[in-house]
Amino acid sequence: MPDGAPKKPSRIQMRNRRVILDAALNVFSQYGYRGATLDQIAAEAGLSKPNILYYFQGKEQIHLTLLSQLMETWLDPLVELDADGDPKTEILDYVQRKLDMARDLPRESRLFAGEILQGAPRIGPNLHSELKPLFDQKCAVIAGWAKAGKIADISPQHLIFSIWATTQHYADFEAQVNVLLGDGLGSHDTASQHLREMFGRMLCINT
Repeated sequence: MPDGAPKKPSRIQMRNRRVILDAALNVFSQYGYRGATLDQIAAEAGLSKPNILYYFQGKEQIHLTLLSQLMETWLDPLVELDADGDPKTEILDYVQRKLDMARDLPRESRLFAGEILQGAPRIGPNLHSELKPLFDQKCAVIAGWAKAGKIADISPQHLIFSIWATTQHYADFEAQVNVLLGDGLGSHDTASQHLREMFGRMLCINT
């Protein structure tokens, strides 16, 4: 190894980083950035506070690390929307991917929502550099489908906003959903059927 080259982390160090980040995800998703403390993260991770600070400079660096890791995952469902595919199928499959993400990554969804509600102080640059170009590109694709008469003439921007709002609701308001639909009507399959039917009707061309 050349002099001055960064030393590769050991397995224990990589494991501890993963443990800390997973614990922090639990804490941030439950208490938000402002409500979370390093003491809570340390307790959740089963490590001492000085041990946490050995791996991260502080709460903000942990939070930013989680957000940075999340960004690519968060964009993937929209990346997969294929301009060459069947428009209705592509959009409804996007709805399904977002709903699946709400089911599989509820902590990540609440972490992202909490950051946005605070005005995106840490992830704002990523929204401009990563989300905005992708959003504009996919809106242009949807607008092209509508102009070609393949789907209804709708606002691509507000269609995507509506998909985000309805699918992420099941993660961000999970406690409320569970109370209100405790009889099983809130199951993933039921939600999927409802959203696919709703957006499917929205995309249909009125004749």
